[in-house]
Amino acid sequence: MKKETKIISVGRDKKWTKGVINPPVFRASTMIFDTMEEMRFATKNRANGEMFYGRRGGPTHFAFQAAIAELEGGSGTALYPSGSAAISGALLSFLKAGDHLLMVDSAYEPTRDLCNKLLAGFGIQTTYYDPMIGEGIEKLIRPNTKVLFLESPGSVTMEIQDVPTLSTIAHQHGLIVMLDNTWASPINSRPFEMGVDISIQAATKYIVGHSDVMLGTATSNDTHWEQLRENSYLMGQCTSPDDVYLASRGLRTLGVRMQQHEKNALKVANWLATRPEVDHLRHPAFETCPGHEFFKRDFSGSNGLFSFVLKQGDLKSITALVENMEHFKMGFSWGGFESLILGVFGIDKIRTATSWDSSKPLIRLHIGLENADDLIADLEAGFERFNAELNR
Repeated sequence: MKKETKIISVGRDKKWTKGVINPPVFRASTMIFDTMEEMRFATKNRANGEMFYGRRGGPTHFAFQAAIAELEGGSGTALYPSGSAAISGALLSFLKAGDHLLMVDSAYEPTRDLCNKLLAGFGIQTTYYDPMIGEGIEKLIRPNTKVLFLESPGSVTMEIQDVPTLSTIAHQHGLIVMLDNTWASPINSRPFEMGVDISIQAATKYIVGHSDVMLGTATSNDTHWEQLRENSYLMGQCTSPDDVYLASRGLRTLGVRMQQHEKNALKVANWLATRPEVDHLRHPAFETCPGHEFFKRDFSGSNGLFSFVLKQGDLKSITALVENMEHFKMGFSWGGFESLILGVFGIDKIRTATSWDSSKPLIRLHIGLENADDLIADLEAGFERFNAELNR
C-alpha cells in the first residue's frame, strides 16, 4: 500500500470509530462497570485497548495510536501532552541513577536542557557526540551506557545522521536507540527498518499541521513497548481526546501537505542558493548539508524546514532581515501551514562535542503553504533591509 493511501486508512478500525469516518471524541475519566467480572476483565486487559480509566485513553486515543504505530512501523505508540514530554517520557522510562546516555550534540535545545538539569539531578550522566561521528560512536560507549539518542536531521543546523550504522553499533553493546523523528514525520523515513527501537514525534508539528495543538508520540518496537507504555503511565502521561481528535484529522492530509511544503521549500532554497549573501544551505536535499548522502539513502522526501548560513551579519542586520516581513512570521515551532523565520544566535554556546562558527549567522525557515513566489519576494525585501543595515 502506498503511503498516501495508508494515511487515509490507518486507525480506522470500526471498534474505535464505531463506523464514523473520523473517530468520535470520547471524553472520559471514570469508566463504570455493571459487574465485577466486567471490571476484572477491563483491569486485566487495560493495556490492550479495553476501556479501563481515562488516563489509559479511550477509542479516540486508541485509533490515533494504532495509526501512528502502523505508519512508523512499530508495535505500539504512547501519547504525551507535547513533543518534549515524549522525549522526557521515553528517556525516563529506561534510564535510572548511575546510567549513561549518549546524546547527539545537535539536539533540540530543550532536550539538552533536560539532560543538563533534570537528568543530571537524577544521577544520569550525559555525553554529547558529534552527529557525524558514525562508527566512532563505539569509543564513547561505557559499561553503564544504556541509551543512544539520535535526532536526524539535527535541530536548527540540520545534520543528517547515519542511523543504520549508529543503531547497529549501539545494539552490539546492548543499547536502546531512540530517534527524534519529527522532521521526517511518520511518512518520510523508516526508523524501525534502520534499527531504531523508539521513534519520537512532536505531533505538534506536521501531524497536527495547523499550529493549534501540543502533542507528542513515542512509538516502540515490540521488545521495549511494554516498558515504555507502563512507565509512561506511571509518570501520569496522558492527553486530551480533543487534541488527539485534531491530530487524527490533521494526519489525513499529511501526505498532500508535505508534498506542497517540500515543493515550496525547494523552490525557495534554490533561489537562496543564488544569493550573494548566502554562504551555504542547510537543507537535507542539498549537497551542502552535512549527511546529505544519508538523506538520499534513508528518506523518501523532505519538508518545509531548513536553514541557511550567511557570509556575514550582526544583530542589527539580522534584525533588519527578519523583522517587518509580510508573509514570514517570527515564532518558535514549525510544521503548520504558515511560513516562519528565525534568526538563531548562540549556537556555539549549546555545542560541546562540535564547534560552530558564530561569525556566520544562521537563519532557519519553515516554508508554509503560501505561494512560493510571494515568499521569495518577501525574502528579497528582507535582504534589501539586511544589506542597507550592513552598509550604514
